[in-house]
Amino acid sequence: MEIAPGIAVDATICHGQPIVAGTRVLVSVVVGSLAGGMSVEEVVSEYDVTEEDVRAALRFAADLTSRESIHPLPAA
Repeated sequence: MEIAPGIAVDATICHGQPIVAGTRVLVSVVVGSLAGGMSVEEVVSEYDVTEEDVRAALRFAADLTSRESIHPLPAA
């Protein structure tokens, strides 16, 4: 099931984690690879995805984090 443009979840693939649609490549792997210093071109080559797939993963991660709320607990 596509949950965002280019991003899907399927309980039978990668334990239902978000993946690049049509692949078994986790969004977290794409984002983590970029954060770790790989270039977009290296991610495309290494994981056999397109540049648009990489952008979709980044859009999904950005959208997800923009909705996240952090509520620190007061120090004891």
